[in-house]
Amino acid sequence: MSNVRRLDPSASPLDYFGSELRRRREEAGLTQGDLGKVVFCTGSLIGQIETAHRVPQREFAERVDAALMTDGFFSRLVGLVLRSQLPTWFQQYAELEAKATYIASYQAQLVDGLLQTEGYARAVLGVRNQGDLDAKVAARLERQRILAREEPPSLWVVLSEAVLHQEVGSRQVMRDQLAHLARFTEDGWTQLQVLPFHAGQHPGQLGSFNLLRFEGDPDLVYTEDFIQGHMTADSRAFKEGQLRYDHLRAAALSLKDTAALIARVMEERYGHQPEAVDGAVA
Repeated sequence: MSNVRRLDPSASPLDYFGSELRRRREEAGLTQGDLGKVVFCTGSLIGQIETAHRVPQREFAERVDAALMTDGFFSRLVGLVLRSQLPTWFQQYAELEAKATYIASYQAQLVDGLLQTEGYARAVLGVRNQGDLDAKVAARLERQRILAREEPPSLWVVLSEAVLHQEVGSRQVMRDQLAHLARFTEDGWTQLQVLPFHAGQHPGQLGSFNLLRFEGDPDLVYTEDFIQGHMTADSRAFKEGQLRYDHLRAAALSLKDTAALIARVMEERYGHQPEAVDGAVA
């Protein structure tokens, strides 16, 4: 028997998605099982999404739009749903990131979220808590859609060389991630540099940070600690951040040398070697 729990559509984007999915499915005269067959999932999954017990993926929303002929309604709504799955303190930054015309990022420990593969994101986001991991990963990948726009923001990323060597997930995950980064070295909208170990002391040693610029709105500096993120539109803070970033770019490898280093690390450190199993030491 189908779950008939009713939702308050105003409670959250997820509740609104679920209530609209049920309403439009019923208007089409379909059971949960009927719709599941059309969009290649189980009726149980349809029920879980309709009752806000499961977060829909973008592919699911696109298939529902096609099945119910809803003219892209669910595809547009799912972006809001996925953004609502981000940590509350991060949601405002994600909204501003989506509006920025220029994003500069220095990352000391991890690949920037906008450039992460699904496997890498899954390993990072699941390091302490596997709960709702699919939704967390989907939300991170949803942020990356800004790079697929016809006119995406200009993105400049400087990564510490340590990011390339720190194994996240597995050797295969890292190989896929570095191959993904290599593709961005050929993207005209995205510039990627690696800050090499031999750069010595540098102005990024205090931690990672992002700079955002907008058309008609104040520039922003964004930093994080292990609890939450911090944003400021203070002009002096942005000027200091821009100065630090300019020094980092100057100390980093050229775009060409960055591409060569990524390729070398990918083959030498994450080449096709047998994975360690049964607790064996590689």
